[in-house]
Amino acid sequence: MLRRPSAVPVEGIGLGCDYNYEQWSPAVWREDMALMREAGVGLVAINVFGWSDVEPRPGEYDFTALDEIIGLIHEAGIRINLGTGTASAPPWLTRRHPEVLPMADDGTTRYPGGRQAWCPSSPVFREHALRLVERVAARYGNHPALALWHVSNELGCHNALCYCDAGATAFRVWLEQRYGTVEALNKAWGTAFWSQRYADFDEVQPPRRALSVRNPAQLVDFQRFSSDALLDYYRAEAEVIRRHSDAPITTNFMVTAHIRNQDYWSWTADMDVIANDHYLDHRLPDPVAELSFAADLTRGLAGGRPWMLMETSTGAVNWQPYNLAKEPGQLLRNALTHVARGADAICFFQWRASAQGAEKFHSAMLPHAGRDTALWREVLELSAVLKSLGEIAGATVAADTALVFSWESWWATDTEARPSHDVRYLEQVHAAYRALRELGVTADIVAPGADLSPYKAVVVPCLHMVSDAETAAITDYVRDGGRAVITFYSGIVDPDDRVRLGGYPGAFRDLLGVVSEEFAPLLPGQEVALASGGRATVWTERLRCTTAEVVEAYADGKPAVTRNQFGAGLAWYVATALDPADLQNVLRQAVGDRGTGSSETEIVRRGDHVFVINHGGKDIEHPITGRELVTGQPVTGSLSVPAGTVRVVREEA
Repeated sequence: MLRRPSAVPVEGIGLGCDYNYEQWSPAVWREDMALMREAGVGLVAINVFGWSDVEPRPGEYDFTALDEIIGLIHEAGIRINLGTGTASAPPWLTRRHPEVLPMADDGTTRYPGGRQAWCPSSPVFREHALRLVERVAARYGNHPALALWHVSNELGCHNALCYCDAGATAFRVWLEQRYGTVEALNKAWGTAFWSQRYADFDEVQPPRRALSVRNPAQLVDFQRFSSDALLDYYRAEAEVIRRHSDAPITTNFMVTAHIRNQDYWSWTADMDVIANDHYLDHRLPDPVAELSFAADLTRGLAGGRPWMLMETSTGAVNWQPYNLAKEPGQLLRNALTHVARGADAICFFQWRASAQGAEKFHSAMLPHAGRDTALWREVLELSAVLKSLGEIAGATVAADTALVFSWESWWATDTEARPSHDVRYLEQVHAAYRALRELGVTADIVAPGADLSPYKAVVVPCLHMVSDAETAAITDYVRDGGRAVITFYSGIVDPDDRVRLGGYPGAFRDLLGVVSEEFAPLLPGQEVALASGGRATVWTERLRCTTAEVVEAYADGKPAVTRNQFGAGLAWYVATALDPADLQNVLRQAVGDRGTGSSETEIVRRGDHVFVINHGGKDIEHPITGRELVTGQPVTGSLSVPAGTVRVVREEA
């Protein structure tokens, strides 16, 4: 049954956390309940990794500790986000059934000792996991403290792609359901190349590591299968839960720069609430801009409705090469950026910093140093601010521009055989998003094929793989008067990863009024001069205009950026990697400049409220009238936002 995301099950803008109570003594539990009340925590996730405690030996269940902690949380007036406990298998399961362990693409097994040491397609793992879910759901399905069910945890974070025999069998079944006949499979994969033609589905293997470049269509289909396999696993747990409980069910997505294996557009209909985990990634050139992008994409997955941040950090994480602490004030800025872009709950991993284990240096709401710390005081400040913003809950974000995002294009772009390994899908998406953000434009991030009629403009970065129907959605939108900006390496292949013949950019040739005869990528560090004096990198192509006009040329006069009148609308083609200022200039023509954005300032409207987020080192002024909710002060004409702070104004006419 298809489901629509429902309201986030908290009051106002909620504050929550993960609580790994099993790491602490009962005396600490009681201390933590008092501290959670002090901090204003309203939602606690428990039993996320509880399998080995709840079922210490096969078929032997012990709910003593879980019963007690649920009772304490309920007595404290806090609601529960209850994990099913299945995220990682207990040691007894992998010892008795080593066949559940996942296999990497080089054919080697991945062993216990970390987490998620299980194959998503393993029937043995599923049998044991669902048996646990049945017990947990039957016991707690109607508990008055239960607000939400949390299926597994970060599904596919480590084990999304499994190449074992169980995965191979499931892959063949998936392929037969998708294609019907092996002849159709051969056509879709282009197996005439390199003598790869199959005579039977039983001959198909997962795309394990090979001596040469692997079949790119097979790689994309294996990504699709793997995403579907994890979704099918989620559905299996949810089906068990629904036999015992009416509480909403979800799992935590990972809309973030380093996780790409789930096509979450295909998952959303099965979620009662859209939830995301997000941590600042300091391996990126602009982690704060990526935070905003991830929040907007999560809102897109929620269909524009509010969503919840299931996990984030108060400070440093534990898994990057350099795990940086947050600067004073950054915790509040980061959290309110998510709220500005649609979050109705901010939850942290975790409540109390662990003393042992792989994540013992991961920050928490209550740090190792305890309460007499700047971090604890910032947690209390955030709690007070979230409480003051309660009236915003349920409101939607105002956006008049769309950005098209595709996990399938990500898979197809970043494959093994491509014209340039410097063309990376997410980098092109982030470049377009940053340009919009710095123009002050709030964008809805939408799936390929989405209805674009509500928007004044649409940006289509690097949509390499696109179907005829998805192409038509963009083409018809422009014909009817819309404005579109499409960037290079778009429209090149169909969903079977088959090149669209007749010249690039394939599916978008007529819309853009151009034909490219040949790609001409650049070497690392190589630049080309533009006629305007700018520079471009990474990519060029041998482009000629059919009906388009040249907006920007290379120094030799050949087209680099074009614009085409198509029906009642306009379509721009950016055929090279422009520097940020030049890309902004192109988007300014199509989308406009709100005059309110910069790399250090974000201004976002949510309902009747305007968020002004100052990431910079200087005070700023913003023209507005209303009541400011963080300070509780009236604002008449102009709002002062000190450096590094956030202000939220309920606007008045």
